[in-house]
Amino acid sequence: MDGPSDVMKHRDFLEELYRAAVTAADPLTGITRHLPAPRAKGRTVVIGAGKGAAQMAAALESFWTGPLEGLVVTRYGYGCPTRSIEIVEAAHPVPDEAGLIAARRLFDTVSGLQPEDLVIALICGGGSALLPSPPAGLTLQDEIALNEMLLASGAPISAMNVVRKHLSTIKGGRLAAATKARVVSLIVSDIPGDNPAFVASGPTVADATTRQDALAIIENYRLDLPPAMLAHLNSPSADAPHPDDPAFARHEHHVIASAGVSLQAAAEVARAQGFTPYILSDAIEGESRDVAWVHAAMAREVLLKDQPFRKPAVLLSGGETTVTIRGRGGKGGRNSEFALAFALGIDGCAVSALAADTDGIDGSGTHAGAFADGTTVQRLRLAGHDARQVLARNDSYTGFEAIGDLFVTGPTGTNVNDFRAIVIG
Repeated sequence: MDGPSDVMKHRDFLEELYRAAVTAADPLTGITRHLPAPRAKGRTVVIGAGKGAAQMAAALESFWTGPLEGLVVTRYGYGCPTRSIEIVEAAHPVPDEAGLIAARRLFDTVSGLQPEDLVIALICGGGSALLPSPPAGLTLQDEIALNEMLLASGAPISAMNVVRKHLSTIKGGRLAAATKARVVSLIVSDIPGDNPAFVASGPTVADATTRQDALAIIENYRLDLPPAMLAHLNSPSADAPHPDDPAFARHEHHVIASAGVSLQAAAEVARAQGFTPYILSDAIEGESRDVAWVHAAMAREVLLKDQPFRKPAVLLSGGETTVTIRGRGGKGGRNSEFALAFALGIDGCAVSALAADTDGIDGSGTHAGAFADGTTVQRLRLAGHDARQVLARNDSYTGFEAIGDLFVTGPTGTNVNDFRAIVIG
């Protein structure tokens, strides 16, 4: 087992890998590459939503040469100074009244534009919760209940967003379909596989999923939706615009940052430090603890047998795992839950890891994730916590807080989802 100095050295290295991944997801680089040309006439209006939307707006302003106006919505505490684009803040991951008002304002902003106008949409992860817009017959409280139900279900983010976009008047491409202007969407992907229509439930990008798909997901995950929601999903009014709808003929979209690019950046840092990096996948989904145990088994195999990779090695992965809530009163997030389950799987081994969300917030807490190593379980025990019991009640935050292993960054200004790095040897 590593000594205390080795563990701290590994933590500095793990944080360096994380910083490289976040820097590679900086929206400034991607925006400059895909910036549309200013219009000779007409207005240029910026809209946006997501946990990194304010930073995207500021980056856009720094390069734009013509007149610019607009509105983007981000999470409370995630705003930043801008010159001409208004930033409003709302709740995430559970929607609130401020988000409802912001969604209406965005819809009103684009619906009055003309064909000579240009809309630049800045979309990133978190936009689903930040843009509540329930259809007729449903309320904000219904959408809040839906979000809480989805977050506790263990469903992958792509499945959650299929349901959300068919219970909304703004998601599923509806925001873009509401305008006559040309729409250029610049998207920071937090979705495994980088399907742009799933990021923030696709307010400006249509996809081919149907309300029947949403109903199948509800049945599969045994979601107990109220009768009004089910009635809406069983009616044609729940149908979202199809990608071949003429309303999208002049629109375009670009994924400007993703988990894959971030993992490659971290791999370069690892290589420079004498480790061989292995990117397992940038699109891992599934239950956090199950994914953690698979990662732990692989780490043990590398450590003890030099297979399937030789040490010293760094294993990197991304994507978005989920947590099915089993306990009551627990606090944590999918990355800290991963870290705790991983710690159980490598107890006593010379392995160190960091699991953190690239936006700086794991779930609804104030931490990005947590560190884990071969001493974690023992140190938890000395602090009065049984690691298995803590995991059983989904209370990873409490456990890691007790031993000082929470990873706290504050808002990073971007979001390409989970980042996991495992140092072996």
